[in-house]
Order: sequence, then structure tokens, then C-alpha cells
Amino acid sequence: MAALSGKIIQNAFLAQHRPQARHSTRYPSDFCALDTRSVHSFQERRLRLAGTSAKWLNTISTAWISSSKQAYISCNAAQGSSDVSSSAKVDFLKLQNGSDIRGVAVGGVEGEPVNLTEPVTEAIASAFAAWLLNKKKADGWRLTLGITTAGHDVLQFGLASTPAMFNSTLTEDEINHLPVDGAIMITASHLPYNRNGLKFFTSAGGLNKADIKDILEHASRIYEDSSHGSTQELEQASKGEVSNVDYMSIYASDLVKAVRKSAGNKEKPLEGLHIVVDAGNGAGGFFVDKVLKPLGAITTGSQFLEPDGMFPNHIPNPEDKTAMKAITQAVADNKADLGIIFDTDVDRSAAVDSSGRELNRNRLIALMSAIVLEEHPGTTIVTDSVTSDGLTTFIENKLGGKHHRFKRGYKNVIDEAIRLNTIGEESHLAMETSGHGALKENHWLDDGAYLMVKLLNKLAAARILNPNVGSKVLTDLVEGLEEASVTVEIRLKIDQNHADLKGGSFRDYGEAVLKHLENSISKDEHLCKAPKNYEGVRVSGYGGWFLLRLSLHDPVLPLNIEAPSKDDAIKLGLAVLTAVSEFPALDITALNKFLQQ
Repeated sequence: MAALSGKIIQNAFLAQHRPQARHSTRYPSDFCALDTRSVHSFQERRLRLAGTSAKWLNTISTAWISSSKQAYISCNAAQGSSDVSSSAKVDFLKLQNGSDIRGVAVGGVEGEPVNLTEPVTEAIASAFAAWLLNKKKADGWRLTLGITTAGHDVLQFGLASTPAMFNSTLTEDEINHLPVDGAIMITASHLPYNRNGLKFFTSAGGLNKADIKDILEHASRIYEDSSHGSTQELEQASKGEVSNVDYMSIYASDLVKAVRKSAGNKEKPLEGLHIVVDAGNGAGGFFVDKVLKPLGAITTGSQFLEPDGMFPNHIPNPEDKTAMKAITQAVADNKADLGIIFDTDVDRSAAVDSSGRELNRNRLIALMSAIVLEEHPGTTIVTDSVTSDGLTTFIENKLGGKHHRFKRGYKNVIDEAIRLNTIGEESHLAMETSGHGALKENHWLDDGAYLMVKLLNKLAAARILNPNVGSKVLTDLVEGLEEASVTVEIRLKIDQNHADLKGGSFRDYGEAVLKHLENSISKDEHLCKAPKNYEGVRVSGYGGWFLLRLSLHDPVLPLNIEAPSKDDAIKLGLAVLTAVSEFPALDITALNKFLQQ
């Protein structure tokens, strides 16, 4: 998704190389400063850069194409003023956010200095090019930007989604220079307007933490070189042409074909169905005009389709209560058969049926499990650690599958499903409660649009038999899913400056809290620790369960509680409170507040 921070521009040309000229495209000063002009790691190759069409967004897309001695790179990146000079010291490793890169791209927010500047982004892009060449067994790592003297052609992809950019590494289309060898998605998803970041892909999937660390270390060296002026001559010598590819239309056409195929190749299998979409001012608006309308669906009442990274209506997040209320209301107001909501860069999604019942979190996993297990009986469904006990019962007892509850983090869940397949345990679905869902049939890509297409496939196939069928066919698939009356997440923050840490890390302190909790639980006859658990301490008791775990990136211990009643939830909360109260650096204010309600 071509998400930036700044005022609206259409089809912005972002990084055209011309002889004796620095990139001259200028945007308002409040535009986020992201420019990948120095992706120069291809000697005697051409570079292609994807463009953008966006209001204030936090996402941009990029893709590499490499063939023999010629390479193409598509990448959206805005250029503008920077709050940090190119000679400023930057700790690149602090930009790592697991398997992504995240940073502050726009100034003006107190306590959040800009660290994702033009020069920093240039260095990261060049480092990825070098990494990619190394992986492709081409010319290996380049420790300087001075290797490229040939001109670069720029290819604009325009507004795109994260899944589409990964998909561009798979699409066979010689006319449009596809498939690409690698892709960069510049996105901060639903984070505030001043944030931005990067996700990296090859045809094998998203890069892992070790890859990101390698790239950032290499980028740091490139940044130091460029701060001494080593890229100036290259910029002056480079030249190239600009062309455009409407890749989102290519990507969307594949989604349309999938739905038509499920309905016996009927041209408009959704004709008569009223489906509303809430894109939350992210990149998901394409789904209305490029997917639903060609399939014959009525889409009046769809909302917030225009990209705007200030997110004036609600945060585009399928887990957010305000967002889900907005799409539920849209379904009711328009008497729609189905509502669909996407997150900012469309790698997550959720739905609402005609009665207003939300199909997200455990319900969406249950629904997708039902669909996948019809196609692949007995397969293993991999989920994150906070899924409910009711979901396990539903998958294993009603659907006849196997539930493998793993760790938080969509990449963790996907990688675990891939691992299970390599050791002979068949898995076809990996899904997080956040709305990230990946299927084996779709190259393990977490694609929110593809998830919704799987629901549309079910609807389209059912309407062949009964043209009047609506979203009830989907709701019926989750009939029997047991759901807790009380579901809560409480975040217990660790004060990193507290003396009780004794100079240690918040991670060590958090692990000590978890170990103490585990020991105390073993002495309580009303509680039972989960026999198989991969993250934190998960305990059943009083008809429900709780999970206390350490956040992947932050000094926080999230506590999830599900129970049949508030009294039972309080009993579980008290068990946690008794154990963690012995750790003064842990802020238990939120837990106390819950227990006193």
C-alpha cells in the first residue's frame, strides 16, 4: 500500500534518476521523508521504482526484479524534508521490529525524534539489494554504493497492499517484468501518522529476524559511507526512464478468477448479494471496484475507501472495537448481506454477517478452520497463543482437525505451520487472532483479501444451489463454537528504571515473573498448567483460563483471561495478582482496576 504521511498527491513520481541532477520531486514539508533513490547495488542493471497514489498513509510498496545482467526494482517512496541530517549518528538495530523495520518518519510528536530519514531509508534499500544479490548467488555483498554507474529506470506500481507486493514475486507476466526477485513494503500499518516502516519479501516469503539484522548492519555501513559524500558522483551519473504498471489490477483479477472458479466459472456469482466494505482509509478500497463489482455484488454503503493516514474515522484494525462497530453499523444501515473490513495494508481482515454478528478473532479462525477442514480433513490448524479453549474443542471435536496453539506473532505462526509440514504433519492454515491468516494453497501469504475471497468462494458455491442464500451459510459453519462470557487483556508494564531490575534487562525480569507464577500455580489445586504450551504461562481453572506472557518487543507482560463469568475471571486474576505482587517493578494498576470493577 502506498502509504505516506503528507497531503494528497496522485501518482507521485518519487525517485527518477537524471544526469547532473538530484531527485527533484518535492512535496509539502509535512510529507514523510522516505526516498529510496540509492538502491544502487546493481552494476549494469536497470532499476524500477513503484509510484504512489495516496493521501496521508503509512505504507508504500516496493519490488525487485532481477534477470541475468538486468534488474528492475519497483518501490514507492516519498521525498521531502528531513529532521535529521545525513551525518547524524543512527543506531540502525533499534529500527528492528521483529521481522519488520519500524521508525518515526515525521517530526512534531513530543518525545519521538525522527529516525527513519531519507538517508537511512536509502541505506536500508541498498542493503536489501546487496542482501538479495547475495541470496541469489549473484555478485554478493557490496560495501559501497559506488559500484553502480549505469542508469536506473523507474517503475511506478501505485497504491498497493502488502500481500500484493509479496504476490508480485510470484506473478508470471513478462510484459510487466514479473515475477520480481524481491519486494519492500514501506508501511507502519495502523500506527500513528508520524510512523513508517519496511517489510521485505522474496518468493520464499517474508524475511526473518536474522535477515533484518543483517540488512540493518549492512545499511549502517552504507550510511556511514554516504555521509562522507561517496554517493554524490553516482547520483550525478545515473539516468533512466519512468514507466507505470497497474499491479493492483493484475493482483485483483486473480482474486476475481478464484471466486468465479468456485462457482463453476459463472461471470457474476455474487449478483444480488449486498456486500459493504470498510477500508478504514487504508489501502483496501480496491476490493470494491476491482473485486466485488466485477463479481456482481452490490456495494452501496461501503465506506472510508479513500486512503488517509490520519485515519479520521477509525483505526483500520479488525481487532479494534470502534472499527468493528463501524462496519457492523454499516451492515445494519444498508441492510447488507455481509460486511468486510481490512486493516491498513490489507494483510488482515474480518467480517460481519447480516445479523450484525462479528466474524473476527476466534470466530474467524473457527470459520476458516471449518472451510479448510472441509477441503483437507484432519489437517492441523496452527494459531497464536491467545486463542480460546472453546476454539480447540470446536476444531478437534466438531471439525475433526487438530489445533496446534503456538506463539504470538504472525510470522511465528506461519513459520510453525511450514515447519510442521516439513516433518510430516499436514497443516493448511496458520492464523492469529489479530486477523493475520495464511493458507498453504496461497504460498503461506498472510493476505486479508484472500481470506475474504475464501468466504466469498463459499457464498458463491452455495448460491449455485440456492440463489437466495446469504451470509447465514457462513454463520452456520461456526455453530457450536463455545465462547466465554468474559474476555479481557490486561497489560502489566515493567518499569525499566526501577531499582528491582538491578541493572538487568526487562526481558530477564519478565522471565523471572513468569517462573515465579509457574511455581505458585503448581501449589493451587484449583488451577492446572497447560500440559503443552509454547509461550508464557497458560493455566486453566474455574471454567476458564489465563495466559501471562512476555511481549515480543515491549517491556510488558500481557495477561489474557477468559471465563464463563466475571466472578470466575476475578478468581483467575487474583491467582495472578498473588504471584506477581512480589515484583515491585511490575505495574499492576490495570489488574487491580479489573479486580475492583
